[in-house]
Amino acid sequence: MISGGGTGGHIYPAIAIAHAWKEKYPASEILFVGALGKMEMQKVPEAGYKIKGLPVAGLQRSLSLENLKFPFKLLKSLTQASKIITDFNPDAVVGVGGYASGPVLYAAQRKGIPTLVQEQNSYAGLTNKILAKRAKKICVAYPEMDRFFPADRIAYTGNPVRKDILDLSGKREKALAHFGLDPAKKTLLVLGGSLGARTLNNAVLADMQKLEEEGYQVLWQCGKFYFQEMKTKLADSGLATIHLKEFIREMDLAYAAADVIVSRAGALSVSELSLVGKPVIFIPSPNVAEDHQTKNAMAYVSHNAALLLNDSEAVGALEQEVTKLMKDSALSEVLGKNIKNLAKPNAAIAIVEEVEQLIA
Repeated sequence: MISGGGTGGHIYPAIAIAHAWKEKYPASEILFVGALGKMEMQKVPEAGYKIKGLPVAGLQRSLSLENLKFPFKLLKSLTQASKIITDFNPDAVVGVGGYASGPVLYAAQRKGIPTLVQEQNSYAGLTNKILAKRAKKICVAYPEMDRFFPADRIAYTGNPVRKDILDLSGKREKALAHFGLDPAKKTLLVLGGSLGARTLNNAVLADMQKLEEEGYQVLWQCGKFYFQEMKTKLADSGLATIHLKEFIREMDLAYAAADVIVSRAGALSVSELSLVGKPVIFIPSPNVAEDHQTKNAMAYVSHNAALLLNDSEAVGALEQEVTKLMKDSALSEVLGKNIKNLAKPNAAIAIVEEVEQLIA
């Protein structure tokens, strides 16, 4: 059983673990448990797996009537999670973070079923810190996580990522043709996540004229929340080298086309970009718990494996940072080499091996 979700950063590693397990044990059964109304309820079935939903939700940071419902939803979720576990009777339960993983792993631990926690970030969340106390194994993506978890139960596996980005060699020509990009121009790839990131979008808007004047082209995933607004503003600009996308499904091709990448610093993004091995400018989101995106980014910046641009400074400073990398091939090469050295390409397989040990 695999539980968690809420964002792509939780869901895609969970699916990667399921794929790796199914590849090794094709006759085994896998059941996902997620939160009703969250994106895992769509993405998991699309990946070919069954999923059950719990009514659990998180506490709102602002004063909200929704917070009054929290204890009732949590109790209901604990009861339902216990029944789902009894009915399915899993040999092991993996929690990847997100609202649903709390009730499911808690219920499994109460029943004596071995549990594994997969922590994607460099700064552990509260739920995982609580669950880890009774988990048999904690798989992490960053070193020095014994600050949060018992050292004797930590496995440094990395974050599972999509297989198609493990090898980008030979894809550049196809990628440029796919996105209608000019082979003679250097390409900036801007990624704000599937929903989008206002700061990154505003930074591109502010500097897109300069970027075109410098001779660069931009492949820009702006996210579904901002697509219409950005499309209108881009149309009014008359610029020809800014290629706007609501969402990019062919991420392997996007990475293959890029010379420089600008991205938020969510756990999944950081792990994927380490495998890509290209120069990256991280603009961490300040709107996440415990500022973990900044901590994710700094784990790479401290190894001279990426550049950091603060969210508050990004608008008006993007073009300057991009140009620095585009024109300094030595710096770009060092950053690309160093970030690749931090990659963990076999994370999903490593986690499967940890689960195997739990149920041996």
